[in-house]
Amino acid sequence: MIALIDYGAGNLTSVKKALTAIGADVLVPRAPEELAEARGVIIPGVGHFGATRALHGAWMEGILGVLGDGRPLLGICLGMQWLFEGSDEAPDCPGLGLLAGQCYRLRSDAADGTIKVPHVGWNALSIRRPSTIIESVPDGSQVYFTHSYVAPVTDDAVAVSEHGETFAAVVEHGQVSGVQFHPEKSGDVGLQLLRNFVALAG
Repeated sequence: MIALIDYGAGNLTSVKKALTAIGADVLVPRAPEELAEARGVIIPGVGHFGATRALHGAWMEGILGVLGDGRPLLGICLGMQWLFEGSDEAPDCPGLGLLAGQCYRLRSDAADGTIKVPHVGWNALSIRRPSTIIESVPDGSQVYFTHSYVAPVTDDAVAVSEHGETFAAVVEHGQVSGVQFHPEKSGDVGLQLLRNFVALAG
């Protein structure tokens, strides 16, 4: 059973459909206590970093408990950014702090208008090193992004992409992983990534 956390931040339905399409059993828990039933947890999300305040307190404790039991965690888009220490988008709102670094806004190029923010559309993944979460995903695969803020490229970045600058597209640290793009909107590549996560969850 994969727990999909609903904190009012967007793409829950489309992620649930994608997980169902690959044969995963999905639970949308109503309370943190229900995380005990999950083999893995996914934090989806679209929108402002401040929305993650809804995860503070009991939800955060429950998610950390899942990790403490050795079960995997995946963050998608805003959910990935929440894995870091925080974001310039909401400086007073701390992240989960499992990954080092601060998220920041993409630079726009006002001079010639070629670089627009938000970044919306298909971009290539550049794989930096082998990783469980992107197993069987070829280097150069196209995936779908829609975002204005990004996570820094650290040792935890297993794949990067570029929109005026290079940013972390996929991160993995132990059983914690995250993707800045939307796997549920990225065709076969996105479904393969979700399959990899479900396999990790056993």
